[in-house]
Amino acid sequence: MAFICDENARLRSRLLLRKVRAMFERRRFKQSISLEDRLTAFAQAASKEAEALPAGSERDEMLKKAKRAQAAKEMNAWANSPGLQPPK
Repeated sequence: MAFICDENARLRSRLLLRKVRAMFERRRFKQSISLEDRLTAFAQAASKEAEALPAGSERDEMLKKAKRAQAAKEMNAWANSPGLQPPK
């Protein structure tokens, strides 16, 4: 929004463009551990934590998280399998 005699209008629009551009840029970094290994570690840790908890809703939630991580690991293995073919 520029006003008459506003010397900073151009600077303000540049700053706004920089902020908008930064919102759409992804912060990328290379994972040092594979997804399969991370999912396995998370599932094992969640199962171990669930065993330490008394029976109840918290324990059930941890068991659900462990099962979801295991399912995600299996889906990832299936999706990356060499036998999987694209539709023709």
